[in-house]
Amino acid sequence: MSKDSTTTESTEGLFAGDAWFDPIEAGLRGRIRGFIEAMLEEELAAVLGGGRYERGRRRGHRHGKRARQLLGSFGPTTISVPRGRLSRPDGTTEEWRSATLPRYARMTRQVEALIAASYLAGTNTRRVRRALGALFRGAVGKAVVSRTGVASRRFPPGDRSAMAARQGGLGGLEPAFPGRGRHVRLILDGTVVRVRLDRKATSVWLLVVLGVRSDGQKVLLSVRAMGGESEAAWRAVLDDLIARGLRTPGFLSIDGAAGLERALAALWPAVPTQRCTVHKHRNLLAHAPERLHEEITADYTDMIYAESAREIETRRRAFLRKWRLKHRAVADSLEEAGDRLFTFTRLQASQWRSARTTNAIERLHEEFKRRIKTQTVLPSAETAAMLFWALLASGQITMRKVDGWQSLGETFAEQTPIDRAA
Repeated sequence: MSKDSTTTESTEGLFAGDAWFDPIEAGLRGRIRGFIEAMLEEELAAVLGGGRYERGRRRGHRHGKRARQLLGSFGPTTISVPRGRLSRPDGTTEEWRSATLPRYARMTRQVEALIAASYLAGTNTRRVRRALGALFRGAVGKAVVSRTGVASRRFPPGDRSAMAARQGGLGGLEPAFPGRGRHVRLILDGTVVRVRLDRKATSVWLLVVLGVRSDGQKVLLSVRAMGGESEAAWRAVLDDLIARGLRTPGFLSIDGAAGLERALAALWPAVPTQRCTVHKHRNLLAHAPERLHEEITADYTDMIYAESAREIETRRRAFLRKWRLKHRAVADSLEEAGDRLFTFTRLQASQWRSARTTNAIERLHEEFKRRIKTQTVLPSAETAAMLFWALLASGQITMRKVDGWQSLGETFAEQTPIDRAA
């Protein structure tokens, strides 16, 4: 066969021909160019104290023009930017910088937001370039998408104030501390992501901390890229939060990682800590052959979702008696968690559903990985953490209030903890 049927015409070529010429768009671009140039001329005239050829006391002088490429929702256009020199009190001059068109800006904020939203929705740089090729007439390349994506991870598109609001010592990864003060609960968990380090694909941990306010709203407090879930790594995350204003929480939900447990025990030994019941269920199944999984799940579910603390304890004892005889490793795994697997029974019953697990963070992990699955390896560990923040800041991921939030003001139930000696 002489014809190669595997090649396809690029998006840029498909929409860039004369057949796709739009006189309305072409006319608008011409008028927009004149409008932008007029805006810049007026801005410079206001700074200098008068327009071209006007008499009066000036605060500087014009200094010619320069051509500059600008990409907007109207497409790419070349504009003529006026230049000026401003007089200083000491007799020297300085270059005038436009506030309307910042230095080094090559695209409008609306275009940045469009590219960033496409990228954060889970599209890689190559696909964003192809999808937007027709609109921007090939002016958006892979490098442009990549640079805009990095900017979007640092702060929400169009919200430059977030950059200035960052706290010191955070490495540029986190915005200003949201909601200073005490949070009723903290939910802590980590997830693994692949990043490029020294030109090699490497796995790093993102350690995530969610806070739950007294009104039930979940708030992302910290995302840090670390080498693992060691005690030192978690302690660094928690110490940073405390330095930024976090007070001792009333309740903790964790996945059971040993390093995290040690860090919390050293920092807040008196705070009630709940081991995630979903993680423990997976551990139980991992200790038994597949033929026993259905039976283990049924017994475990009956125990965890019993209606009262007393009934939960009764079923817990029955579970241990049965599985010590049937498959010892399952009973040992349940005993390993101890009372921390049932700490949720100390709360109001309406809060049990949200307090049993770390599902709130697990959902964030799933959404995050769903959006980065088009990129096998992220450029850096810093990129991974900033992208996590950007997905929430841009509204790509939203967090609702926890179940039973109406009773969060009454954190602990009047009943006493389960009496193990009964």
